[in-house]
Amino acid sequence: MFKRSHYIALALVGLLTLIVLNLPHHTANQIKLAFGSLFLPLFGFSRTSQEMLARTADATLSRSELLDQNRLLTKQNAELQIRSLQLEPLQRENDRLRQMLGWQRQSAWQLHPATVLSRDPANWWRGVQIDIGSHDGVKLDMPVITSEGLVGRISAVSFATAQVTLIGSQDCKVAAIVERSGENGIINGGASSIDFSLVTLSFLPSGSNLKPGQRVITSGEGRIFPKGILVGLVAEESRQVEMGYNEAKVKLAANIGALEEVWVIMR
Repeated sequence: MFKRSHYIALALVGLLTLIVLNLPHHTANQIKLAFGSLFLPLFGFSRTSQEMLARTADATLSRSELLDQNRLLTKQNAELQIRSLQLEPLQRENDRLRQMLGWQRQSAWQLHPATVLSRDPANWWRGVQIDIGSHDGVKLDMPVITSEGLVGRISAVSFATAQVTLIGSQDCKVAAIVERSGENGIINGGASSIDFSLVTLSFLPSGSNLKPGQRVITSGEGRIFPKGILVGLVAEESRQVEMGYNEAKVKLAANIGALEEVWVIMR
């Protein structure tokens, strides 16, 4: 029975082949295209599947390769963070120096920049040493300032260095005037043994009434400090003392506890 069905199928295939061969050329081509369109999607699916498998194989990494890449990325991230930490203080320093340079260009005085080398160990808050001296034209009693305000005066000079006595020391008296109100006085030593940013403005006229926040500048008297250098701001109302004059505490404008670069007024 099976052999008979096989023979019948072969006969039908042969008959169909003869029929197709004897058909006109145009009709035979149409039949071939029809059969081809039936099997084309299967061929396309097979090709696409092979391409996807190839791409997946290329994109898939082994566990060891993934661990190596993860370690590399972790290392690069740590290096970037370290670089960022290194660049932040450099950026702040650059901004500070740019500000100081711009302030120097606006200043009417002839200024010479200097770097603070050390502080007087015996009198930490009252003196610093800078890296310029007589070789650079530095002389005794030249004023020393920052872009924020008055720092002190030159009290000793060597060939390559100089000593600066800071404002607030008994050896650095400053003639000062209160802006707008016009009261004159003398910065005469520190106002606190704890807070070295406070100084005393003494010898104010009796009855003067200073208020916190008023600006105190150098008056130009005394022939050391030129007029107009900011000293600081009045920290509290003036009061009369036993000697008959008034005095007030002044908060220094310059941070004398953290000096790094200063300017010497040469002329």
